[in-house]
Amino acid sequence: MNFLTALLAVGLAFVHIFAGKLCFFDTIPRSRWLSMAGGVSVAYVFVHLLPELNERQHAFEHSTNGILAYFEDHVYLVALFGLAAFYGLERAANLSRQSNRKAGKKDTTSWYVFWIHIISFSLYNALIGYLLVHRQDPEFVSLLLFSFAMALHFIVNDHGLRENHKHDYDRVGRWILAIAIVFGYCVGQATEIQEMAVSALFAFVGGGVILNVLKEELPEERESRFWAFALGAFGYAVILLLTN
Repeated sequence: MNFLTALLAVGLAFVHIFAGKLCFFDTIPRSRWLSMAGGVSVAYVFVHLLPELNERQHAFEHSTNGILAYFEDHVYLVALFGLAAFYGLERAANLSRQSNRKAGKKDTTSWYVFWIHIISFSLYNALIGYLLVHRQDPEFVSLLLFSFAMALHFIVNDHGLRENHKHDYDRVGRWILAIAIVFGYCVGQATEIQEMAVSALFAFVGGGVILNVLKEELPEERESRFWAFALGAFGYAVILLLTN
């Protein structure tokens, strides 16, 4: 199983390195394949990850004290934090691009926004690499389903990051994000943290997946393909339910 997870970690890293070669994604209306990939990612969150978080909620209920004891849904609060954090990152990128356009500069983000984005998504990718090793359900099929959903999710993320950061992302950003996945996997092999912390990581990733997919699908100018998004979500939900 260690060889398999290592192979999957490297495979996910290659997604970031080579996703930019898929030129048919850069179209308006939005590529049906991107919309379908987003649907698959969201289906994984709602059909598999959120129910798993419900089970992990017990780890929080029995492991927290003090002020956290007053909250009944700690795991879901962490998911909300993940969603809000990535919403803040997206707003910062949009505002930076608007500011540069008004100043007559290129339609890209400022250097500090670029690095904030790359560092944040690197941590996010490292979490996913770590979770390849430390999952509640280590079964072969579950691991493949998780990896497939995350691979498609990385393609969606890659497209959004390239749109915001242009050449800087191709030159530097994608390589850092690819390395972060493998780094997270290596940390996972070397260390093992408490179940409560793993639950928090899963929750944060879940919130991030939801926001990162919907921010790509919802803007009107994207002219997204609803039928492709729905097909991806429904089809992968059926697969997840059949393999549970």
